[in-house]
Amino acid sequence: TVRAARAGWGVSVVVAVILTVTLPPAGCHRLADYLENIRKDFVGAATVLRDNCERGHGDSCYKLGAYHITGKGGLSVDLKAAYNCFLTSCEKDGKKSINACHNVGLLAHDGRINDDKPDLDVARDYYDKACNGSFAPSCFNLSAIYLQGAPGVPKDMNLALKYSLKACDLGHVWGCANASRMYKLGDGVEKNDDKAEALKKRAKDLHKEQSEAATLIFGE
Repeated sequence: TVRAARAGWGVSVVVAVILTVTLPPAGCHRLADYLENIRKDFVGAATVLRDNCERGHGDSCYKLGAYHITGKGGLSVDLKAAYNCFLTSCEKDGKKSINACHNVGLLAHDGRINDDKPDLDVARDYYDKACNGSFAPSCFNLSAIYLQGAPGVPKDMNLALKYSLKACDLGHVWGCANASRMYKLGDGVEKNDDKAEALKKRAKDLHKEQSEAATLIFGE
């Protein structure tokens, strides 16, 4: 502890390191939450999250990935490090594992972790994992991939409709809107005006509900 303090570490970071060694992973993650939310000690929280992620705690890896995205807690902005953190979290059975799978898909889809070359095979696979976990944005992104097609992922209107409908069922406004449009135009599917109108109404209802919910939260 004395050596660490002389090396320029803050006292809270030294304490965090000691507790990380002695606490079980779940306890360490709670410590990181305490440091972040109560003490506002983001450097200490980042230290705990890094060590706890190395011990295989999925939710700590997820939050560490988020820190790397924004450069929080004194960490460098590092999308590749964030990707690896989310990848570890996705493979774990944690509260944030589904979100982590979606984030792996986003970063692969974006391409910035691979010299600006999107990897749609990886994006598709991890969106699929998250969609199977009922994460609506992943289902919608899958529908967009199949709607447009790309090298390695051929255009498939049946799958585009399937994932648009699933996103819609999970409350994604644009999933409903895209499915409505496909039925309205007969774009790759059999034209069906009744289904198109029902999905259009569903999209409008969801938009209204979500707008009202956002207003209520703001009002609180």
